Amino acid sequence: MAILSIAQNEDIAREEACRILADGGLIALPTETVYGLAADATNGKAVARIFEVKGRPRFNPLICHMSGIEMAQRYVDFNALAMRLAEAFWPGPLTLVLPLRPGTAVHALTCAGLDTLAVRVPTGFAQSLIARFDRPLAAPSANTSGKISSTTAAHVATDLGDRVPLILDGGPAAIGLESTIIKPTEKGVELLRPGGLAASEIESVSGIRVARSAEAEPAIEAPGMLRSHYAPGAHMRINARTAAAGDAVITFAGAALPGDEDASIILDLSPSGDLREAAANLFDYMKRADAAARGAIAVVPIPNKGLGEAINDRLERAAAPRV
Repeated sequence: MAILSIAQNEDIAREEACRILADGGLIALPTETVYGLAADATNGKAVARIFEVKGRPRFNPLICHMSGIEMAQRYVDFNALAMRLAEAFWPGPLTLVLPLRPGTAVHALTCAGLDTLAVRVPTGFAQSLIARFDRPLAAPSANTSGKISSTTAAHVATDLGDRVPLILDGGPAAIGLESTIIKPTEKGVELLRPGGLAASEIESVSGIRVARSAEAEPAIEAPGMLRSHYAPGAHMRINARTAAAGDAVITFAGAALPGDEDASIILDLSPSGDLREAAANLFDYMKRADAAARGAIAVVPIPNKGLGEAINDRLERAAAPRV
């Protein structure tokens, strides 16, 4: 395992990453959302290696990262609504689930055999790397499947270690939550996974209300839809009203829990009540709480507005019964 700092030499990092990807290898790379475990999305053996390293169920599709709309159009079909949203939010934390183009070069394992593909355009180094490689990258979060997502290179190294030959260190992820995934159709916009882009921002551009699935366990059409996901080792209690001795407490906006004087650690996602700051800190604080907990992880209620919807989604999946 090698860790290369992008800040120290971006060109060397990019060329070494391209070399490994061209040979069918895996890399861990930073994006504005979380760190991704990336492979050439057109290489079936390379994509299979992602599932092997993560221990990920093969019915769970992967996001294909593109360098821009022009590259994405090689692989998926855009309707007018999808194009409007892509032009407004790419590059950025929005994933669109769109129909595959006939004869696409993306390997079927990437989309789990579905006739749709989840695509997005990341910002910064990841975008420039994909442009240089000139092929889409399949890149789920760089962590063991079902566990807490990685937002730093150190998180990746601790979790996946020597299973990844190259980790590119771009510092902490700016957003800290995975992308928002939507499926735009002629009938409207369906939210498959809340994430780093608030649904209200999508509605402001589309002029259409974003529909949430009413099903208890919707069909797996995109990453992050499994009921139990992002799980720490310790049991997690969400919307906690009290803390027990030895609990690790995750709080927000300075909220206190009765009993937290005996907590193993207290971490405030955002003392000022800023949901963007809370989102950026969420996975790192979950990892820190998990390491410190002598009991459970107790999480105070988080406002369910804006990015709070995505934060609560991750917390609910982390606290769900393990399968």
